[in-house]
Amino acid sequence: MKKRRIELGMTRGDLARAAGLSVTAIADWESRRRTPQVDSLAQVAAALKCEIGVFVEMRPGDRSLADLRILAGLTQPQLGKLVGISTTVISSLERAESGLSNDRAAALAKALNVDVETIKAGYAKARNRAPGERP
Repeated sequence: MKKRRIELGMTRGDLARAAGLSVTAIADWESRRRTPQVDSLAQVAAALKCEIGVFVEMRPGDRSLADLRILAGLTQPQLGKLVGISTTVISSLERAESGLSNDRAAALAKALNVDVETIKAGYAKARNRAPGERP
């Protein structure tokens, strides 16, 4: 984040204003004292004219449903609203603790701007994780 901000010739104050956030938040994130929520990170990415993926290390092909949602810059409630299901169901799907129907996979794919196979692979990643491993 800091590198991109400096490349654009922005101060922390400039970025804070452009993203609608506080200078303190920007400073905390740049110094790694805190981690931004996905919706705030989306605001920063937009202000820095880049994709969220620049700030989030995830290998393509190894992305869970949660990873795909984060890369889209959405919180669980925001995604739930887009696809017409509750935050609880989104959370359960991200942990692969409930079944993923073809209809839900299609709705998630549309909302996250990926194909259905990517959604199914993300779900499978969570389903096949080792005990105790985070999805």
